[in-house]
Amino acid sequence: MMSRTAGNDAGKPVRGERAHATRELILTAAERLFAEHGVFAVSNRQVSEAAGQGNNTAVGYHFGTKIDLVRAIARRHSAPIEELRQRMVAEIGASTDVRDWVACLVRPVAEHLAAMGSPTWFARFGAQVMTDPALRPIMVEESQSSPSVVRIVDELNRCLPDLPADVHAERSDMARQLLVHMVAERERALAEGTPTPRASWHDAATGLIDALVGLWLAPVTAPSRPGE
Repeated sequence: MMSRTAGNDAGKPVRGERAHATRELILTAAERLFAEHGVFAVSNRQVSEAAGQGNNTAVGYHFGTKIDLVRAIARRHSAPIEELRQRMVAEIGASTDVRDWVACLVRPVAEHLAAMGSPTWFARFGAQVMTDPALRPIMVEESQSSPSVVRIVDELNRCLPDLPADVHAERSDMARQLLVHMVAERERALAEGTPTPRASWHDAATGLIDALVGLWLAPVTAPSRPGE
């Protein structure tokens, strides 16, 4: 006869697998809804229903707050992207070419989205989060915790021409906006079946890299003096 303890132990893996499957359903549903409508426009109840959960408290039970859910979605994608980035960083070694380091920021995201097929929602989710002042720090923290991103940014800065501090800060913001929103715009077009300027994620990444390199290496025009 099986003891009660043995029976309970046997049930733990099954419960664990079931909980993991539920978490994945919630993450997928939340990512899609947040991407399409914005994070704070979507309730936990809506996420639970979209995930096929009869219990409307499922989101809170598995993830805690909505902030925790947003962070979990970001981390769901950060691991495979980080693996691609580390591989690229290892391949280019000690390159002094600005394009190499810009590519390390762009191509892993594009390759990750390409590998998932279409439709995807992560790029639009990221754009929604980055434009919300209350949520943006989550994506920034995730980026700053990435060893490869820290290395890439350091190496890129080393390769750039000597830019005034205000110009460097301005172009950093421009580059971030261009990367986040151009990737999100392509993802949206693919999901809706509308034409895109480039035929593949690889080619789209190439065009984005071209633009970002041009942005970083553009000439600096001295500001005009008052009265001019």
